[in-house]
Amino acid sequence: MAVNQQSLMSDDILDKEYVMDRKDRIIEECEELWKQMEKYQQEITVAEGERLNCSDAQLTLLMMRLKSLTAEYNQWLERTPDIIPLNPESLITLGKEELQKLHHNLEMLLSTVQSKNQKLQEDLRREQEWLNEQEELGASLSEMCKELKNQVIPVSEKRTFLEMKTKMTKIKRHKEKLLTSLGEILDKHFPLPEENGSKKRKREYQPNAQLITIHEILEILINALLHSPHDPYVKINDSFWPPYIELLLRTGIVLRHQDDPSQIRLEAFHQ
Repeated sequence: MAVNQQSLMSDDILDKEYVMDRKDRIIEECEELWKQMEKYQQEITVAEGERLNCSDAQLTLLMMRLKSLTAEYNQWLERTPDIIPLNPESLITLGKEELQKLHHNLEMLLSTVQSKNQKLQEDLRREQEWLNEQEELGASLSEMCKELKNQVIPVSEKRTFLEMKTKMTKIKRHKEKLLTSLGEILDKHFPLPEENGSKKRKREYQPNAQLITIHEILEILINALLHSPHDPYVKINDSFWPPYIELLLRTGIVLRHQDDPSQIRLEAFHQ
């Protein structure tokens, strides 16, 4: 009996010491919260006194935080600390609950890690496939480069010059042929008024200079466009028959100068 009374007395002493320790900790936490609340209150007072450029939203948040801390402080003052019994059965029960919570959290963490690991493995597999494809492509391109290098035949500068000269000769001949055909068509379908025997046109227009054909007019305009592209305009003189000029203007082959109507130019169809 004496042993049991001593054990009970020792348990009561331990419980009282635990309760006092918990009470002191709660009081310390309340004092810290009160100090924080006073600090925030001082900051708000200073901010209002100095009239800092703070927005209404920030001031509202500070006031709400102050109210929240005040309410929390009052709850801590009114709260009665829970006394945990120190007998083995209670401690074992609490230990089991904590272990179950820890086990549940670890299971959730394991599931998350496994899902992330699976995703990383899939990403690694895709990256490995892409790397293999790039390596195969690089190998194929290397083989093609080697084949092309082996197929290259050295060409001398003299041979290249002769080929270019032959092409230029063909182009000049083709150009002369086109100009000859154009001249024949123009001379046939667009003759000068003296050549078709039209007395009416002669009476209407008596030039002071010898008229030139539409073929010659086009040659003058072409040379002006090619030799001086910065100023391709040609001044109309008495040798230009007005009906031909009107025909070229209406068909859009030539254009008048914006400031001087007596000057015309060939439309740059090659640009």
